[in-house]
Amino acid sequence: MASTKMYGGSGAPVTDQSLGELMATVSRDLSELLHKEVELAKTELATAAKRAGAGAGLLGGAGVLGYFALVLFSFAAAFAVAEGGGVPLWAGFLCIGGLYGGLAGALGALGVLNLMRLRPPTRSIHSVKTDLAWAKRPTTVPPRVDLEELRASHQ
Repeated sequence: MASTKMYGGSGAPVTDQSLGELMATVSRDLSELLHKEVELAKTELATAAKRAGAGAGLLGGAGVLGYFALVLFSFAAAFAVAEGGGVPLWAGFLCIGGLYGGLAGALGALGVLNLMRLRPPTRSIHSVKTDLAWAKRPTTVPPRVDLEELRASHQ
């Protein structure tokens, strides 16, 4: 015969307990389960946050060192252009600066084109509006969104 003893209850057989006692046991168990789930989520998120922080710090260090490398290689390239091309030193720096300016312009144009292609999340907006309308007058069943179709449309 089943009892609630192993779950922290009074130990009386389930058939001998009142509905109130069973509901109290269910309520207590559900509360404990939710607390443990929240604690587990906090622990997992804290661990993930520490790893993310360490990763971000390493990426920041790599970016700073990469910037220094770019500056040094740029100087080396400017000196090489001046020496190898038989042009004054200022012309070598001008060539490398022009190359970087052209690359920056091309990347900027591509970035602007990508930003101009952005569209608002129309399905999400429609879904929220539908939910709000339903919440104001909950007389009908709200329409269900097919998640597979939504995922396919955003790939």
